[in-house]
Amino acid sequence: MIENPFVFGKAAEGRFFTDRAEDAKRLTANLTHGINTILISPRRWGKTSLVKKVISEIDRHDIQFVFIDIFQCKSEYEFYHAFASAVIKQTSSKLDEWVEMAKTLLSSISPKFSFGSDPMNDFSLSFEWNKKDATETEILQLPERIAQKKNAHIVVCLDEFQQIADFTDSDTFQKKLRSVWQHQQHVTYCMFGSKKHLMENIFNDTSKPFYKFGDMMFLKKIPTEQWVLFICAKFQDTGKAISKEQAARICEATENLSSYVQHLAWVVWYKTDKVVTNKDIITAIDDLLEQNKVFFQREVEQLSELQLNFLRALANGVTTGFSRKDVIKKYRLESSANIQSIKKALLKKDLIDVEGQEIAFNDSLFKLWLRRQPFSHLL
Repeated sequence: MIENPFVFGKAAEGRFFTDRAEDAKRLTANLTHGINTILISPRRWGKTSLVKKVISEIDRHDIQFVFIDIFQCKSEYEFYHAFASAVIKQTSSKLDEWVEMAKTLLSSISPKFSFGSDPMNDFSLSFEWNKKDATETEILQLPERIAQKKNAHIVVCLDEFQQIADFTDSDTFQKKLRSVWQHQQHVTYCMFGSKKHLMENIFNDTSKPFYKFGDMMFLKKIPTEQWVLFICAKFQDTGKAISKEQAARICEATENLSSYVQHLAWVVWYKTDKVVTNKDIITAIDDLLEQNKVFFQREVEQLSELQLNFLRALANGVTTGFSRKDVIKKYRLESSANIQSIKKALLKKDLIDVEGQEIAFNDSLFKLWLRRQPFSHLL
């Protein structure tokens, strides 16, 4: 059976990755020359895929990579635990070296290992941790000390870094991180996250500890022409045919969001025998909306009436001028005084992005789904 040439639900790596040539070139240069990098874009734009692609293609024996997803970290302790475990595990492939490094380099916190049926993969690290500056510094210094010990350079990649903004007394925690990391000579940090407003607050606010910590990269959407070439080539390589116009329709429906382009292309490919029809694309879009309906319904349930009215206006093409009397009346936003608080709440929920005066959905399928819903009071 021919394998579907598209991928979704995980990072697009290897043959599934497309374009981003300039972004990859810049990120590669930064990470190989010791430049801390902050990578920012909304969800589903391909940040993780880009970082993993660059990591996989840097062939330097003197550079080691550590990849840490801190999305599940809700506190300083959980961060330190995830940080120490990942650094130890990913800088060595030998079980005895893990234990030796932990005991030697984390001596003050009494590290303990537990192993599953596959010791090389099923392993966890725990430690007795008291909140002390010396203990925290010892953990944060771990990659630098390992790099010195191995005579190498370590690149630490921290996914969903904006999570630290929700920690108790986050500013103090950020000061701890920067106070240690800024003096390390053998470690480079790559921090990336999907909540743009939180990432910008951490790295672009002059009053915050991480201000000017590194090179800030803002990902843009992959242009339609690049996606069209990629989609058409993948169909052709697997013995199927799609026109450029139909490939562009996939991009239009998903507004070029990388993960959704791949997902919709995957469904269209699956539905097509030999030649894509327009009906294949229409039914694939319907299927994708149906698959996500439960998530969208849950999102709507958590919105106030005013927030939902605002999103309906946005879905129907209103991107500026929300304070106009005709918009307020049509979408029942009550008054112009409500607009700023609604925007702030939707930004916090990561449903919208604000660029100057323009407001946009972060999720193009949620936008399309909302547009199709018969909210009678807004018709």
